Amino acid sequence: MGIDYDALADKLRSHAMSLGHFDAVSGHEPKSVPGTGLTAALWVQRIRPGVTSGLSNTSALVVFTLRGYAPMVQEPQDEIDPRLVTAIDALITAYSGDLTLDGEVMAVDLMGWSGTPLEAQAGYVTIGTTMFRVLDLTIPLLIDSVWTQST
Repeated sequence: MGIDYDALADKLRSHAMSLGHFDAVSGHEPKSVPGTGLTAALWVQRIRPGVTSGLSNTSALVVFTLRGYAPMVQEPQDEIDPRLVTAIDALITAYSGDLTLDGEVMAVDLMGWSGTPLEAQAGYVTIGTTMFRVLDLTIPLLIDSVWTQST
């Protein structure tokens, strides 16, 4: 029992890459410029007991952030947001289906029954001297029977 972080993160990164929108998906927030194309980074944001816990086992809510990056200096500038939205929309579409990451998760908490819904928030980040348009996707994963409760 317990959270297999490596398996979860690897499967989320592989899945994001398999959709064909990102040039790369790293497992950490970049400290240097991530690239000139559309890239992404994934990291854990929060872990807590889930809402589906039983009498002997506790499920977990593991919330990841996947941030899509697009450099602000590129042409055509009017295509920056559409490319980011298309990539994040492809992920939301997949997560809205029956995505279990090969049995690693019970469900993606689409509507936020656990308190955290699947959602995206746009913004800007400067790394070094390069400004990026970003779209942060909050990915709440519900994992069944992670911790054993003692009596």
